[in-house]
Amino acid sequence: MDWIDQLTRFWPHIAAGFDLLAASLASVHALLNKRDTRAATIWISIVWTLPVLGSILYLALGVNRIRRRAVRLGVHKTFSRPVPEDFGEPEPAGAEHLKHIACVVSRFTSQPLTTGNKIEPLVNGDAAFPAMLTAIHSAKSSISLCSYIFDNDLSGRKFITALQQAVARGVDVRVLVDAAGTRYSWPPITWHLRAAGIPFAKFLPASLLTPWRVATMNLRNHRKSLIIDGHTAFTGGMNIRHGNVLSENTNSPVRDLHFLVTGPVVASLQETFANDWAFTTREMLDGERWFPELTDAGNIIARVIPDGPDGDFENARWTLLSALAEAQTSVKIVTPYFLPDATIIAALNLAALRGVQVDILLPAKSNLPFVHWASRALWWQVLERGCRIWLTPPPFDHSKLMIVDRHWVLLGSANWDARSLRLNFELNVECYGREFAEAMEQVISTKLSGAKEVTLAEADGRSMPVKLLDAGARLFSPYL
Repeated sequence: MDWIDQLTRFWPHIAAGFDLLAASLASVHALLNKRDTRAATIWISIVWTLPVLGSILYLALGVNRIRRRAVRLGVHKTFSRPVPEDFGEPEPAGAEHLKHIACVVSRFTSQPLTTGNKIEPLVNGDAAFPAMLTAIHSAKSSISLCSYIFDNDLSGRKFITALQQAVARGVDVRVLVDAAGTRYSWPPITWHLRAAGIPFAKFLPASLLTPWRVATMNLRNHRKSLIIDGHTAFTGGMNIRHGNVLSENTNSPVRDLHFLVTGPVVASLQETFANDWAFTTREMLDGERWFPELTDAGNIIARVIPDGPDGDFENARWTLLSALAEAQTSVKIVTPYFLPDATIIAALNLAALRGVQVDILLPAKSNLPFVHWASRALWWQVLERGCRIWLTPPPFDHSKLMIVDRHWVLLGSANWDARSLRLNFELNVECYGREFAEAMEQVISTKLSGAKEVTLAEADGRSMPVKLLDAGARLFSPYL
């Protein structure tokens, strides 16, 4: 047993050497890859002051492994197809400057602008879920469904039944659910998917049984899409949860927006799903069942903007900055979580200083109090330059929407926080068209009718304990 005695004697030196190596590698990675010098400094401090644990935390929360893996698999942007790039003249005259947004977005995303689209808003699960279920029942060739949260509740089980019937009819069905999103209900919906014989996959599963996946545990697929037969799509910010059905008087009601999409842009939505599915399962979805020929359905110019910690890194952030830079008269923002970084705060303030009316609608009561506190600590920074903040009354509003100059609309899954703009895989759609933008203005006007404006005096007048609470929460804003 001499070797055991020797190992015991030298173990502290071996552990110290391992910690030195891990901390050195983590520090080098942070120095070379962190764009924010403050983040690099904080992480280097953590890995050296918390032996072993600091390096593990950096591996779990500080390393972006997805971008390299996606490129290596050759999955990213595999299914790009030629779509007409004719942007045309904005209607009516006076919105020509918004073409500059299109030009900028074209520089950082491979997805093309498409003409001839129709997009219809579906307010809350009361409108969205029946429309989605009807579409699933009508499917003839293929169904692709991606959701961050897919709850095992009354609404979730309705989707299971509809999908199971589609499989029985011979429809090709693929369901992709984020691994973290499956934990919002118990037992998880994956049990029902498996029992019903519905092909599904979990995006980036990680557990104590899979420690080699620790580097991806903080990266989530927040996208929501349902594509039927490759020609009818639903997308937006709505998860599959019964709380979205307000008419049912559920215990945790949630307001939200989803959209019915038809026209050529559906191919880009399907492409995004196909890339995610191939990345997760290595199965390639292609052919007429998934990508049929698409015809014009309306007069909206639209483009899908995928965003995530891969080749599409910070696409959503660049889109927001481009839109704020081009705004001339008005910007309206609806988001459940508002934790913008310094650059976005500056862009909001510059727009307001130019005379643009900037309105930001937030829920008065958040489902995540800690996030609300951190957000409240930032409000004064935009209020003092002329932006306006409105708090909408309960139930909690999970909607995501941005309108610029009553002509350009951004809809989708991304929030105005670091998690959405840097860590999550998100799916957004930019839309050009006065008629659609005005319809979305009406949606926001309805929300504003019951909202309360926050003044700078109110933000500054919070008690000292509240200010300290908010400031403390704000320290964690990059990770919320």
